[in-house]
Amino acid sequence: MNARAYERLSMEGSLRQALERNEFHLHYQPQVDLRTGAIMGVEALLRWERPGHESVSPSVFVPVLESSGMIGQVGEWVLREACRQNRAWQQQGLMPVPVAVNLSAIQFNRRNMADTISAILAETGLEPRWLELEFTESAVMHDTREVGNIIGRLDDLGVQLALDDFGTGYSSLSYLRRFHLDKIKIDQSFVRDIDLDVDDAAIVTAIIGMARNLKVAAVAEGVESRAQCEFLRAHGCDGMQGYLFSKPLSPDDFAALLKSGRTLTL
Repeated sequence: MNARAYERLSMEGSLRQALERNEFHLHYQPQVDLRTGAIMGVEALLRWERPGHESVSPSVFVPVLESSGMIGQVGEWVLREACRQNRAWQQQGLMPVPVAVNLSAIQFNRRNMADTISAILAETGLEPRWLELEFTESAVMHDTREVGNIIGRLDDLGVQLALDDFGTGYSSLSYLRRFHLDKIKIDQSFVRDIDLDVDDAAIVTAIIGMARNLKVAAVAEGVESRAQCEFLRAHGCDGMQGYLFSKPLSPDDFAALLKSGRTLTL
């Protein structure tokens, strides 16, 4: 226990210096349209290269950022860097695609979040339609009226809104009914065994059908096999992301992928 406590304190101290030392960087995982096979968007994923250590998993360091209160500062850096990079790709003449950025619960519930995002878009020169904000149900599980106000302000900016890890929380149907969303992302825990487990297959099929009826795009996460992809296509899922098409890429590698015009073989 002492060793774990020391490691956590050590990690927290290192994280406080990581931004200043440029130890954070973003990788980008493509999202693919299952009707055409073309890239339809990309998700920005935070990575940390801790000096003297192997690359640290986000599942390890992100909870430390949240518990220490640093997630707001780092999250704002992620937003700014993702917008800056997307604008840079466009200036290189590459096909414009939306870049998706995850908002933590702390970020989402800040009263000035819409103002912060508006300022970042103005600073980087990125049009709002090329930014997608992802948030989980846990981020919005509080006063419905206030959540509605926050989502309304974000929607007014012209950015896209997506509910991440859909199906793992408790209020999915309520949020889909009450608030304007552009996309729901089907959690990879349901996708993993859709070609083997009848219960997972039934859940995914129901989510896709619900999204279609509500005119919300459905994108499946963690697609790694051709069988999973074929199941999703057969049931009308709009898009996917996962290792079947591409792992998360460096900015230069993603630019090369866009430039190549490579598509998913359907």
